[in-house]
Formats: sequence, C-alpha cells, structure tokens
Amino acid sequence: QVQLVESGGGLVQTGGSLRLSCAASGRAFENYAMGWFRQAPGKERELVAANKWGNTYYADSVKGRFTISRNNAENTVSLQMNSLKPEDTAVYYCAADVRLDVLQYYQNGVEHWGKGTLVTVSS
Repeated sequence: QVQLVESGGGLVQTGGSLRLSCAASGRAFENYAMGWFRQAPGKERELVAANKWGNTYYADSVKGRFTISRNNAENTVSLQMNSLKPEDTAVYYCAADVRLDVLQYYQNGVEHWGKGTLVTVSS
C-alpha cells in the first residue's frame, strides 16, 4: 500500500513561486508514475504534471512555469511552481499509479491519492 502526504501549499502573490512536495511510503516507488492534479472551486480535477522514468507530461496551462521532479532514493516527488497566477489557485493532489496513462486519461482509476494541499495565488 502506498501512502502519499503533500506539503508546501500556502498563500503567494501573483508572480511568486511555491514548491510542493509529496512523500510516499511503500515499496518500489521508482516503478510508479507520479503526478500532481489540482482542483479549483467549481471546476473538474485536472492533471498538472506527471512523470514516469523518462516520460514527463505537463498541462498546457503550466508548461514553462511548473517543473515536476522526483527523488526515487527518498521516495519524494516535487512540483516547483513559478510565475504563479490567480488561476493556479486550487487544491493540489499528489497521485500515484503504476501506469502513466492512467494518470493522464483514466484518473478515476488512479490507485493512490494524497489528501491535498491548498495553493492560493492572490492578485
């Protein structure tokens, strides 16, 4: 069983930066696709970024501003968020699945979710 715990959310002004971290428990972390989703009030949950081995995905809305990275030795995945905008305000969730395409296309089937961390970008 994999447990995911996010940290690093908070309040930041437009143009600022935040770094989210997700600590994973369990075995064979390196075999999991790891992703960050977000859900804004009144909107559907969307995949922001995901990574497995050499394959990385970014939503168009965050390309060039967000960077996902992982440390398999420490079982962590991070999301560096720069040039933040008010529309980035959302609860951000860490997610894990053995398949990257599940994160990308079948999120209702994702195996493991964190509880989320709130990011608020003020204008």
